[in-house]
Amino acid sequence: MNLRFTSIESDHWALVSAEVRHQEAPETFAIPPAGVRNSLRRGDAAKLLFDIETREGLQVIDRGVDRMWVIVTDFDGTNYIGILTSDPGKADGLNLMRGSEVLFSPEHICEVDRPPDEFLRKEFGERFIAKE
Repeated sequence: MNLRFTSIESDHWALVSAEVRHQEAPETFAIPPAGVRNSLRRGDAAKLLFDIETREGLQVIDRGVDRMWVIVTDFDGTNYIGILTSDPGKADGLNLMRGSEVLFSPEHICEVDRPPDEFLRKEFGERFIAKE
C-alpha cells in the first residue's frame, strides 16, 4: 500500500495539526512535549485529530473533527504509520475505517498512551509487545 497524507477533497477526511491547535489555545489545548511525540515506538497509541466530512450522495451533511486512536506500526524518523483502532462511522465516499493504515507526523498527535499487552497481543500479535 502506498500511503500518503489525505485530503478532504479526495478522501473526505484529513488530519488536523495538534500543534496548531495548541498554539491557538495553549491554555485549553495541551499536547505532549515534542520529545514524546517524536519518540513513539511500535505498539504505542497516538490520539489524532481527524477532520471528517459526512456525505450522502454528493451532498455534505456534516463535517467535524473527531479524536481517534491509532496504534503505531512504524516510524521513519519523520512520519509514523499507525492502524486506526477507533470506529469513524460510515459515510458515502469515506475511505476510513477501523483497521485503516494512517500516515501521520508528530504534529498531529494530541495524546499518547501505551495499551495493555493483552490488547496488543489480541489485536496485532506478539510483534507489538515490548521486549524488556
